[in-house]
Amino acid sequence: MLVSLFSRCVPYEKKILTDINLDVQNKRLQKIYTFQDQQKSDSLYQYFWNEDPSYRYPAVMAFASIQDSTALDSLAALLNDPLDEVRAAAAFAIGQIGSKKGEVLLFQAFDMEDTIGQFELANSAILEAVGKCGTKKSLEALSSITSYLPTDTALLTGQAYGIYRFGLRKQFSEKGTERMVELVTNDAYPSEPRFVAANYLARFKDLDVSEKAAELVRVFTKEKDKRVRMALALVLGRTKTEVAKDALTGLLSSERDYRVKMNMIKALGNYEYKDVSTMIAASLKNPNIHVATTAARYFIENGIEREANNYRRIARDSLPWQVSVLMNQASLRHLPVYMEETIGQLNYRMRRNFEITKNPYEKAALLNALGEYGWNYRYISEKTLLSDFPVVRTAGFRALAKICNPARFKKYFGEGNRRVRRDIAATIQEGIMAGDPGVVAEASILLRNEKMNFREIIDSTAFLKTALAKLKLPAQMESYNELKSTIHFINWMPKYKPKRPKFNNPIKWEVLSGAGDESTATIKTPKGDIQIELFVGEAPGTVANFAKLSRDRFFNNKNFHRVVSNFVAQGGCSRGDGYGSLDYSIRSEFSMKHYNDEGYVGMASAGKDTEGTQFFITHSPTPHLDGRYTIFGKVAKGMGVVHNLVEGDKIDKVEVDF
Repeated sequence: MLVSLFSRCVPYEKKILTDINLDVQNKRLQKIYTFQDQQKSDSLYQYFWNEDPSYRYPAVMAFASIQDSTALDSLAALLNDPLDEVRAAAAFAIGQIGSKKGEVLLFQAFDMEDTIGQFELANSAILEAVGKCGTKKSLEALSSITSYLPTDTALLTGQAYGIYRFGLRKQFSEKGTERMVELVTNDAYPSEPRFVAANYLARFKDLDVSEKAAELVRVFTKEKDKRVRMALALVLGRTKTEVAKDALTGLLSSERDYRVKMNMIKALGNYEYKDVSTMIAASLKNPNIHVATTAARYFIENGIEREANNYRRIARDSLPWQVSVLMNQASLRHLPVYMEETIGQLNYRMRRNFEITKNPYEKAALLNALGEYGWNYRYISEKTLLSDFPVVRTAGFRALAKICNPARFKKYFGEGNRRVRRDIAATIQEGIMAGDPGVVAEASILLRNEKMNFREIIDSTAFLKTALAKLKLPAQMESYNELKSTIHFINWMPKYKPKRPKFNNPIKWEVLSGAGDESTATIKTPKGDIQIELFVGEAPGTVANFAKLSRDRFFNNKNFHRVVSNFVAQGGCSRGDGYGSLDYSIRSEFSMKHYNDEGYVGMASAGKDTEGTQFFITHSPTPHLDGRYTIFGKVAKGMGVVHNLVEGDKIDKVEVDF
């Protein structure tokens, strides 16, 4: 019955205003955005029935960010709005709220009689929203729809996104996976639902599609949409079949898109080392740094003991420092403990490099690599606490966390490890007491390592409360929440629910004077310019904040402090380690835009309404971020620059053009 509810789609014949104009210079529209910013639900309801959709639409969309469950019934009424876009906004908002009550409201609103696609946006949004709030019964119904034609792009995309959203909530069905495989393998379907389906198969690692390996190989070898090929490369590896291995090894050297090549290397990690390692080793000298480091990480994760000495020899070749450090890390991980002299030589070289280099990001990478050998804990502790660079201090505690991995800890220190645990606990305490927000956060996470049982070692938790009192909110909210969680953990208290900042920074409308549809921002770097189209109407508060920061020269000489290959390049941290911000936060502003392509610009956060100064640019599609991280722009020119960024690259300045 639910299947038929979704399966057929009559024109709505009332004459209405149809233009939606999100002109942020409009004072009335500013008022609506301000009510959203202040999360004043009651003040927004009055616009639900305004005859002008330029006011109805943003008022409804506001609830996608506010996520007030008491608004569900009011939003449900807008699911019957005469305008497709408003209906879609209502469906999106209901999905964002995530209440089970929304499932019934969405079912009731699906227009089965819309044979000409007058409400295709709304119907598509409903299908996707069901994936955010529906039950397993709804998943089965959604997955069973096979009546959509290849020309029904919106409905097919909504169905695919709906099944994907269920997956993000850890709800799966055999029919759902079968439907996604069908979408991917039938190239008669449009590219958008096929891209979503491919990402579903790639993201959820426990899905078994090995029986479809040959068909997936066929698609991979002839597919033109790079978004689909990126995802399918990972899927093929997980099938662990010979036909997939042959395709991956046969095409690796000729692949031109670095992102697809990276994923092919990752996929080959599922196969026997002897069958693929030589081919992957050739990629260590690939001119694309992301491909080369991906190959190096293969040897960290999949290397073998008898070749461990060879990894350190490779590291001496003329390679970028990023690759060299990773190959030394691979060697240190896989060298047997009885090769003490070799380990000592390698440690000496890596420590010497740490002392010589002026690059804090290289220092951080070296500490991380040194964390592969447990007896480096004293050196790491010393260099971490004494460093002048925040990125080195936080990296040091991550390295100590690696050493505290239970299997490795026992390997190096045996049963008599209490003294080592006491030494590390002392470093944790000293780090937290120093009050550095990055260290506080990372040390707090380490202190919650249950296997290490630091509870029995720490004599008093007073230092934790003292450190907590020194943190400044909202700027250090992430560190506050990590430390508070640790206090609850150490004292056997109920799990701590992270605190959110109180409203503290209204939208500065004067900054947006002159802003409109053609507004841009340009990030100037030594590697070239990155021009961004700003989405002022979808995220006015975020754009105003970004513009003010640029005009205040905040971004000048900052770094891209986090670059995750084939994911994001992130900048805007005042410290350079991801824990820096200013003494305010802004609200999340979620829209129906998807992270379905490269070049989307979003706000980094530690949870809803915690955004501040840090932003990221995507290398590739990241649909799992949809509706969780504000999208406020897209790269219009300079995507090649984005792809060439590495950790530590400078931002000279940011210029905003309104």
